[in-house]
Amino acid sequence: MPLYFFNVRHRPGPAGLAVDPEGEEFADVNAAREHALSMARISIARERLTMIRDWMVCSFEIMDESGQLVLTVPFSDTVPVEEGWD
Repeated sequence: MPLYFFNVRHRPGPAGLAVDPEGEEFADVNAAREHALSMARISIARERLTMIRDWMVCSFEIMDESGQLVLTVPFSDTVPVEEGWD
């Protein structure tokens, strides 16, 4: 199974990236995306970090084993879009 790394972008620039050094195996990028959304929900609900004041501006930058960015998943994607709320 492919290995994906879930780096957290919490502000612009190199200092604003928390790097995942271990990664996790998933069947495909869609499974990795679902995992990222689950981790984002947990972080928003439970984590209180002084360096991150607003989780909704954060995102996961999911990298593959070769170090290529394969997907960016904003934490704001955890909030469902309701019809009529444009």
